[in-house]
Amino acid sequence: MVRFVSGRGIGFAVAATLLISITYSYTRFLHVNQTTVALSFLLAILAVSAVWGMVVAIFMSFSAMLLFNYFFLPPIRTFTIVDPQNWVALGAFLITSIVGSQLSARIRREADAAHNRRREVERLYSFSEKLLGEGNVIQLMNAIPNHIVECFEAGAAELFVPQKDKFYRSGYGAAQIDEEKMKAAYVLDETNSDPEKLLHFVPVRLGVKPIGSLGISGAVLSRQMLDAIGSLVAIAMERARAVEQLSETEAERQGERLKSALLDSIAHDFRTPLTAIKAAATDLLASGGRNAQQQKELLTIVNEECDRLNHLVEEAAEMAKLESGEFELHLQPVAISTLVEAALGHLKKALGDRRIVVNAGEDLPLVRADLELAKDILVQLVDNANLYSKKEFPITVTAEQGCEMVTVSVADRGPGIDPFEQGLIFDKFYRGKDQRYQVRGTGMGLPIAKAIVTAHGGSISVTSQLNSGSVFSFTLPVALRREER
Repeated sequence: MVRFVSGRGIGFAVAATLLISITYSYTRFLHVNQTTVALSFLLAILAVSAVWGMVVAIFMSFSAMLLFNYFFLPPIRTFTIVDPQNWVALGAFLITSIVGSQLSARIRREADAAHNRRREVERLYSFSEKLLGEGNVIQLMNAIPNHIVECFEAGAAELFVPQKDKFYRSGYGAAQIDEEKMKAAYVLDETNSDPEKLLHFVPVRLGVKPIGSLGISGAVLSRQMLDAIGSLVAIAMERARAVEQLSETEAERQGERLKSALLDSIAHDFRTPLTAIKAAATDLLASGGRNAQQQKELLTIVNEECDRLNHLVEEAAEMAKLESGEFELHLQPVAISTLVEAALGHLKKALGDRRIVVNAGEDLPLVRADLELAKDILVQLVDNANLYSKKEFPITVTAEQGCEMVTVSVADRGPGIDPFEQGLIFDKFYRGKDQRYQVRGTGMGLPIAKAIVTAHGGSISVTSQLNSGSVFSFTLPVALRREER
């Protein structure tokens, strides 16, 4: 109020200064006709009314009329008007100045209102952006009061959530907000404001149902703004709850999918060796008259199936270790030829007499890798190619140099992979729908390979066409040359 009065006082002073300046200039220095004087007064009145409003403009209009009459209408320096036309001119001047001032003040008010509305929209947009950036319900509820203080320049803010009977307060200011009035705003579903104390109590309403309330102090906010804030907070809270529930549902769905895949893997891969071991052991116990050769064959079956079970358990343990990050890379410069030889040597028994074509030039640079882990990548890919393609077709291993990577590819002539499944085969326990019951495996080989490649800073991908085979490719970074270190 004091600011308003002092501002209006400045307006009166400016108006008086302008009137005196115009009058003095036209009576002492510039001799102009009455029309020019009237227009000069009128322009000054319009300018003052645009800045200081209608009251100052009316004061200036009457003052200008008196000055115009006294100094510029004959007889000069008297308030007497002889010519009736001058009465008309004086009245027209007064009416024009008042109407012009009113229009100017109206335009100013509308411009101020438009500016305020734009400012409110900007604040609401900033507030909604901050609400969308919060992760979960708890974080959102703790952040809402702080966001209100920041976006709307409030002194303090509080959020009341009746479901938890808890108040969430902003960390700004020392203003205390009446919590009983906040509860009343929720119960009565009414917005209450105290303009003198700059206190606002707003229900947080979702549709027609209140789900909480807000208390805001130290900010000048309109009723529409308060309702908009309450609605935004309600929508943000409901959205956060919905996202949280969706995440939980998706996690449960993924858990069930992995559980089903694991059970399927156990049913078809663990049961087969266990059945063979059980049959061989039962046969050994039941028939004491078998010769040494028959006993050796049965014990060989038991030994091989135990190795198979051990391999399955090792894969599961390796997958868990890679996912948890509990492993250390022993990086060193490794030749691609060394990597290929190590992988093929590991698979010598599984491959048998299968033909392997290796296309790796001697001029390939060394790669920066952990030899044992990098060997496992190639072992998994070559073993997959061996299992999923006919023995009469060769497996081709190719290595090519890129810009900063060496790409190693394993190609087979198997049945190929459906385009839909190409994005799923690197998931844990996933196995092709057409092959899962025909080829042994747990669906952990490719995820293990992907985890090792990722740990090396490379990438792995597949290109496949049905009935034409598949090409699995992975990249490893080139080791720095000695002069580049």
